[in-house]
Amino acid sequence: MDAPKHLRKSAKTFFMAMLSDYEINDAGGLALLRAAAEAFERAEDARKLIKKEGAVIIDRFSQKKPHPAVAIETAARGQLITAIRALKLEVTI
Repeated sequence: MDAPKHLRKSAKTFFMAMLSDYEINDAGGLALLRAAAEAFERAEDARKLIKKEGAVIIDRFSQKKPHPAVAIETAARGQLITAIRALKLEVTI
């Protein structure tokens, strides 16, 4: 099985590593893994944007506020964790 074509390299690597490390071969499991890889990619994109532009921006009233990508990264990480939990994978660190 190949990684979904719309994913970029790092997310494809994540997808393939998960397939290699765990027995995920049913349609539901593969859909969850795809969602996890998409969330992984989204979090990575947001993290890169935050690194480039900073976690805080100045709004039109010259007030500091969190960069919108902070919320995107947080949500994507939550989605990634949720998908991994739904897969019931035993993750060791």
